[in-house]
Amino acid sequence: MGNLLVKKPKITEVDRAILSLKTQRRKLAQYQQQLEAVIEAEKQAARDLIREKKKQRALLALKKKKAQEELLKQVDTWLINVEQQLQDIELTSKQKAVFESLKAGNNAIKAIQSEINLEDVQKLMDDTDEAKAYQEEINAILGEKLSTEDEEEILAEFENLEAQITVQDLPEAPSSVPSLEEDEKLDLPNVPTKAPVSAKTKVTEEPLLA
Repeated sequence: MGNLLVKKPKITEVDRAILSLKTQRRKLAQYQQQLEAVIEAEKQAARDLIREKKKQRALLALKKKKAQEELLKQVDTWLINVEQQLQDIELTSKQKAVFESLKAGNNAIKAIQSEINLEDVQKLMDDTDEAKAYQEEINAILGEKLSTEDEEEILAEFENLEAQITVQDLPEAPSSVPSLEEDEKLDLPNVPTKAPVSAKTKVTEEPLLA
């Protein structure tokens, strides 16, 4: 596992250009510092020469200082150009990344759309419209006020259905008539053999017993 070679990232022309610009920016910044040091040194030399009453040499030092200042201005311009190029490259790189993202998103949308059958979509829309129209028709019918004739027709249909349900719910009639033998087996009370005694007779007999 440790012997596996790690694949190095590929260096592009853009990477080389960025590296070159950054190198130039570093060198120009160093050159700036050197020129500023020289300018300050020539300025100090001119002061010293003026104190020493050496006018010509003081003027020469100031001329050198002026030349170095002009060169410093040129270096500043170069440095600004380098910085601008670096910013342009960075902005262009970001724009390219955004473009690639948009391109990938567009390809994804096309891939999804290719999986959608337009005929199926149209059929779905037609079915939806048909169902919606049917529901609206039902709502319109229910929302309308029925005429007297419609009310009577609905009431007659209701009574007809009610009669059918009543007939269906009736118990079934017996399929056979009971025989005489079954009637004889009925458990009836016995017929009394003695005549009943009336209450009046009982009242008259009680004094005799006394």
